Amino acid sequence: MANHNGLINDVDLRSHENNLAHRTREIDRERLIVRRGQPFSITLQCSKSLPPKHHLELVLHLGKRDEVLIKVQKERGAGDKWWFNQQRAQDEMLLTLHSPADAIIGQYRLAVLMMSPDGRILEKTDKIKFHLLFNPWCKDDVVYLPDESLLQEYVMNEDGVIYMGTWDYIKSNPWNYGQFEDYVMDICFEVLDNSKDALKNSKMDVEHRYDPVYVSRVITAMVNSNGDRGVLTGRWDDSYSGGVPPYRWTGSVPILQQWSKAGARAVKYGQCWVFAAVACTALRCLGIPTRLITNFSSAHDVDGNLSIDILLNERLEPLADGRKKDSSWNFHCWVESWMKRDDLPKGYDGWQVLDPTPQELSDGEFCCGPCPVTAIKEGNLGVKYDAPFVFAEVNADIIHWIVQRDGQRKKVSVDQSGVGRNISTKSVYGDYRDDVTLHYKYPEGSKEEREVYEKAGRKVTEPTNGSAEPGHLKLSIKHAKPVFGTDFDVIVEVKNEGSRDAHAKLTMLVMAVTYHSLHRGECQRQTISVTVPAHKAHKEVLRLHYDDYARCVSEHHPMRVKAFLEAPGENEPIMTVANIPLSMPELLVQVPGKAFVWDQVTAYISFTNPLPVALKGGVFTAARPLRSMLMVTYLRARRCLLSSYSHPCGPGSGSSWWTFTVID
Repeated sequence: MANHNGLINDVDLRSHENNLAHRTREIDRERLIVRRGQPFSITLQCSKSLPPKHHLELVLHLGKRDEVLIKVQKERGAGDKWWFNQQRAQDEMLLTLHSPADAIIGQYRLAVLMMSPDGRILEKTDKIKFHLLFNPWCKDDVVYLPDESLLQEYVMNEDGVIYMGTWDYIKSNPWNYGQFEDYVMDICFEVLDNSKDALKNSKMDVEHRYDPVYVSRVITAMVNSNGDRGVLTGRWDDSYSGGVPPYRWTGSVPILQQWSKAGARAVKYGQCWVFAAVACTALRCLGIPTRLITNFSSAHDVDGNLSIDILLNERLEPLADGRKKDSSWNFHCWVESWMKRDDLPKGYDGWQVLDPTPQELSDGEFCCGPCPVTAIKEGNLGVKYDAPFVFAEVNADIIHWIVQRDGQRKKVSVDQSGVGRNISTKSVYGDYRDDVTLHYKYPEGSKEEREVYEKAGRKVTEPTNGSAEPGHLKLSIKHAKPVFGTDFDVIVEVKNEGSRDAHAKLTMLVMAVTYHSLHRGECQRQTISVTVPAHKAHKEVLRLHYDDYARCVSEHHPMRVKAFLEAPGENEPIMTVANIPLSMPELLVQVPGKAFVWDQVTAYISFTNPLPVALKGGVFTAARPLRSMLMVTYLRARRCLLSSYSHPCGPGSGSSWWTFTVID
């Protein structure tokens, strides 16, 4: 940046020390990246002293076409203005710039002007560029988070854990957010630049980037590609040709890189946890504290009536009429971002729900939030954005109806406590689960819970399992935690709490479903007559064989068991439902001896094949943050090991893939 003809010969952005002070050194050590509300200094190398009565002026330019221009004040004024001071030492001039805590984030171009006494520009140095981010360490920034341990997790940590499965069988899935990987920050700003608002009116868009509510909402809309030039295309029908199945992704960086390299063309494919993880990467990178949340037994309320109405035919199969329906997902992921809500009345600061999965329109865009978690807990559904939808996700009733041949509906079960269970996020203190359910709702059955429901407009009734009065039949389903490929039992229990023997017809149905309740086929059906003595229980055992369920269930989908009981003397039939996730065999990673940084290390990756057949053409994926060299030596029949391979996973590298074959 040398200029040998004028007063200023060169400019030193002091990137190393500035980036260290602003906690951005992990993003880049050469380019200047600073956080708002915190001063930073640059040094001008001068050939001579500034002439008498001459002075320097600083002007900032923002936007691809310099849509926003900011004149930096010479001395401190109001807190919402940029200002600078200067110090001269021999042939150097130290300029210290002070940004307001609500400055616009983005790439700035700084022009240093030498002005004559009569206001003419005598010299201009304008090739100085830097990036400005949100500053959660600054007390005056609306994203300020006053806990260093939380900041280290929700801004600085590049690795995380995503919780999946079902509420009673929670699985953890590691994820590399990689928000400080090379050029991820640039891609995040590229995402903002490709939003519909930016393309429609770039000046207005740039001017709104001071506001984390606006920025987070744009990111939420842009992570999915519905209606815009977003990052990810969602797909939930098991047809992943031309793309990557969602469960194959292990980190956000390859997704963002692929989108950018393709010229803002959507990457295929994502589902809720992938959308949420990419949003978490972008928001952390920009400086907004963010964490990924998993809501188990999550409701998708299409019509906004705070109930999930599941319509079944007389064979207990979901009705398919082509219309968009309410549904209950085994789990659903979104993110929470920490910010002050100056656009709302007091009491709504703190964690805000943001959901990038394209489900319903919000002000014409496929996005959701930011919605204060406090508003959800208190049932204040008039608070923007999208509070009714989020409230239903964690609070809706699940009602099963049987639609008879004449079109009449018969209510067969009501579950008022099954939605919004074990709401989870990664702990600040390690790779284990924190339960944040009580952040979203009061304890089930409490006085506060009933008051919130009434405030939200939901009718409060006594829970029911379909029985007209106490002392009748009760129905339950019990099961183990099976591994895909094994045979296992499901136990359906009919309990008679009455004083007379009960005679009933029991239908048991096993079907394959996706995690978001898409029906994938029937695996097994059985209808029997049962007699249950008074005050006794009858247990019916369903033996599920791999050869039977493999026809309709993949290892990535749960099985759903429905038990339906009809008995003379009962006013209503009884139905209960259980979701059974099929787990994969555990991967065992062993590193013998000690590992040293930048030295080759040998790792042994193995698992036991539970299937009655050999595996062929499988793939091991070793992804960052391993940053090591892997060499696995042999493979055997049921005990499968990665074949010999060595690969340096250095900074900036993506995933590495190995092919293996299991042989008898």
